[in-house]
Amino acid sequence: MTSPPPVPRYAGLDGLRALAVMLVVVYHLFPGWVLHSGFVGVDVFFVISGFLITSLLLREHDRTGRIALLAFWSRRARRLLPALAVVVTVSASVAWLVGGDVLLGLGRQVLGAITFSSNWASLSAGASYFAGTQPELLRNLWSLAVEEQFYVLWPLLLPVFLLLPRRGMRAAVALVLAAASLTWAAQLAVAGAGSAAVDLTRAYYGTDTHAFGLLIGVALAFALAGRTAGSASARESIGGVVPAWTAVIGATSVLGIVVVGAVPDGAEQYPLVPAAASALTAVAIAAATHAGSWLGRALDVAPLRWIGERSYGIYLWHWPVVVLLAVATTGGFLEQSVPVAVGLGAAVLTLTVSAASFRLLEQPVRRLGFRGAGRALWARLHSTPSRRFGAIATVGVGVLVLGGTTAAVAASPQVSSSQAVVEAGQRALDAASAAPTPPSDSADAPVPTPTPTATEGPDGEPLPPAPVTVSGNRVTAVGDSVMLASAGGLLAELPGVQIDAEVSRSMWAGSKIIDRLSDQGALRDYVVVGLGTNGPVDTQALQDIYDRVGRERTLVLVTAFAPRDWIPGVNAELTAFAASHPGVVIADWSGAIAPRTDVLAGDGIHPGETGGHIYADTVTHAVDAVANQRAQTRYQVQLIRWATSRTLAAAPPS
Repeated sequence: MTSPPPVPRYAGLDGLRALAVMLVVVYHLFPGWVLHSGFVGVDVFFVISGFLITSLLLREHDRTGRIALLAFWSRRARRLLPALAVVVTVSASVAWLVGGDVLLGLGRQVLGAITFSSNWASLSAGASYFAGTQPELLRNLWSLAVEEQFYVLWPLLLPVFLLLPRRGMRAAVALVLAAASLTWAAQLAVAGAGSAAVDLTRAYYGTDTHAFGLLIGVALAFALAGRTAGSASARESIGGVVPAWTAVIGATSVLGIVVVGAVPDGAEQYPLVPAAASALTAVAIAAATHAGSWLGRALDVAPLRWIGERSYGIYLWHWPVVVLLAVATTGGFLEQSVPVAVGLGAAVLTLTVSAASFRLLEQPVRRLGFRGAGRALWARLHSTPSRRFGAIATVGVGVLVLGGTTAAVAASPQVSSSQAVVEAGQRALDAASAAPTPPSDSADAPVPTPTPTATEGPDGEPLPPAPVTVSGNRVTAVGDSVMLASAGGLLAELPGVQIDAEVSRSMWAGSKIIDRLSDQGALRDYVVVGLGTNGPVDTQALQDIYDRVGRERTLVLVTAFAPRDWIPGVNAELTAFAASHPGVVIADWSGAIAPRTDVLAGDGIHPGETGGHIYADTVTHAVDAVANQRAQTRYQVQLIRWATSRTLAAAPPS
């Protein structure tokens, strides 16, 4: 029985894989840098996978007249499963040691990984790819799930395509399906544009809505079918385009992919940005794989080829590594604010472990198969002492990480630390609302005898006022989830304070809330507004709130603190508004909490119990400062009047 011919190597694909993984890694490890839309590296991978898998299946069909499904799936399993199993178990075990929010939803993530359904499992749990508010340990496996689903379904569907008589017709049908996927993604993205990021995540994670890259690769494979290295057709030019021009076109497309990866706010332009990257990748593949292509040789330079060959492991490892490093070193993780040192450390560690995985695990299993690798391990157990020690260590590590994964899943919390502190604030608010209000104006209530306080000096001069403390029953507080998480602290610092706080509010909601409270006659002397966390603040929204509060009341604007790029602009806007409007003061929550981020939840936004008291102190000091400033103003006026009266009394009669 003759062995099958070796799998052909397509020039330039390793270089394109290297480009793809570098786009994604830089996007995740160094957010906010040049590659604002580096997530399109995933789409480059999709096009390469669609092209390569279809090309290999077509070659097998042309050679044997059939497609050996079990053999194909076995090859895919040998390629994908070893590294995936190690990443999942090692990452979960380390997460168990780190603890905290990094364990949130881990059971669902591990189940999604072993069933090739991470994308749909994340969607069912309401996870968001773009919000980045929780350190989802295995988030990057969503794209691997899409590819694995493609590997399962596509060999079953390919024979249907082969019923079409011409490769051009097959390519056209694949492009029509790609266009349908793209259209469906656009419809879902538009429908969710005005709501939460989870709606955009549905369009991004869905196999149906993100299959266009794979299908573009399929169409390219059909179009180039039969053009293999060394064949007569391969030596011919495509449409008369000579290799020099294919290099120019291909290099331009590669540069275009990088430019697309740098597009600002590319997520908001889904699926146009990934579609552009997919189309450019198809052009680059066609140019690089053309016989004699200079681009193919350029992309095959040793550094790019080294990265490309290990790109699968690099992609798998980089995300869990940066999440675990960030949580371990900073206590929290937000995709928009990875410290540079953490990003650099994650890059070095990712390259190290992926290179080791490629050499010690992935290549042996691909070469020997699962059974062959198992026999090799068994032989090592019965070999020399040094080889036996290595085999025993390997088995021991495997047992440890499996146990660590089980422990991590068992220790996974039900809710995140940020949700826990918000829920605690809501409970404190509910308890205060349910408590009976003590009578204050009842005729039967005992009236305390006030202690007389001297207000004048020996000569009748007014004395400086004592420090003023504003009672909570004179304060209305309107806010978002940060204020809600701080409700316990506010109620302790300002007993009787009126709090109207909910999750996901923006400044634009403020005027309606204040209108409602005013209509109910419930608006008090001091109106505290903390609504700057969830988006940019517009001057008109502040003016609307100011107009509704009225000049007879004091408006207190609370600055925002969150690792979000709009926060500095929000605080600048609040400060400028307060400086230009009488009766408006600032409660600087941002300045108060910046040196105490250790008392925030894992998202770096919501305060725990200690942070809630800091929030309450900040608001209380701002309110009391206004009252004391007014008391001082009254004192200065009284002092001037007293001095004037003394001067007039001492003047001789005219």
